[in-house]
Amino acid sequence: MRILLTNTKLAHRTGSELYVVELALALRARGHDPVVYSAVLGELAGELAAGGVAVTDRLDALIEPPDLIHGHHHTGTLAALLHFPGVPGLFVCHGYEPWEEAPLLFPRLLRYVAVDLPTGERLTAAGVSAERLETILNFVDLDRFQPRPPLPPRPRRALVFSNNAHEGTHLPAVRAACAEAGIEVDVTGIASGTVAARPEDLLPAYDLVFAKARAAIEALAVGAAVVLCDAAGCGPMVASSNLDRLRPLNFGFRALDQPLSVPALSDQIARYDPSDAMRVCGSVRQVAGLDRAVARYLDLYERILEEHRAAGAAASDPAAEGRAAAAYLRWLDPYLKERDRALIDRAALWRRVRALEEDRERLTNQAAAGSAASSR
Repeated sequence: MRILLTNTKLAHRTGSELYVVELALALRARGHDPVVYSAVLGELAGELAAGGVAVTDRLDALIEPPDLIHGHHHTGTLAALLHFPGVPGLFVCHGYEPWEEAPLLFPRLLRYVAVDLPTGERLTAAGVSAERLETILNFVDLDRFQPRPPLPPRPRRALVFSNNAHEGTHLPAVRAACAEAGIEVDVTGIASGTVAARPEDLLPAYDLVFAKARAAIEALAVGAAVVLCDAAGCGPMVASSNLDRLRPLNFGFRALDQPLSVPALSDQIARYDPSDAMRVCGSVRQVAGLDRAVARYLDLYERILEEHRAAGAAASDPAAEGRAAAAYLRWLDPYLKERDRALIDRAALWRRVRALEEDRERLTNQAAAGSAASSR
């Protein structure tokens, strides 16, 4: 199958971007022909190209139409659907709140995929019917993320594995809690300026990992003890007793059920249990592997294509598609106006910043001159 995957960006090591990269490479390895479209290309686009996956930021550069459109994010997905009339598709929602994850309703999107319970709720609230909704929980590439040696009796090293971690968010609280327990702390992620291109090589060196969502799944698959934590709050230590509850939440924001504090983090650190962490690792590796997710997607692709073929000429309704595109533009318009207002506000703020900098420079010069005069 020739599958066109869309994503807003392919520039940073964030959740949906890495999701698309791993899925596209896995499809390629299984003999399919994935193509990835994004308006913003970066380092990850190069990794895809190195793996034999075609990447483009221009749909008109694609000579052959795809068999199916696998959409992430509404802008790129709609662009692909309109550029390739008659091609069916699916839409994946990766977030309960982000604007770019808002569900796109379009007649040729024959299935919608939720990656956890909250995104399933968002899709349902947007009007997606139960028969069109599938849930494919987030996955981890088990070939890359191999189990580490057994954990020590007490944790010695901890990693804050988060794109949001820096001195102004949850990093100081984690450091303080770990200091109380005599645990050394490192950090990796975009906000800290220490992005790990190969986290599979980094994670085995740490006994305890503070993370959420995708980062938590990768750490669990390696065998680290994981405390769910991010800038939004603190959650529990992932354990065999709560794994079945936390995985459908994607180890995400709904699992961060406590305010961020040193006592809350210390309480979870005290739950460190090497034997249970090993059991959790085994369970995650059994049910959350990339191969399982790819098999689910390939089955879904086949069902979508079969349904599309069976519909024949009725599979595409230009009038209904035009109404759907018009409804999308009506929905989009307030956001564009809000962006214009934000740009105006930003320009005014920059003018104010420049004026304050000029005042500071003038006062500094005056102070220096006064100091020099008094010393003579």
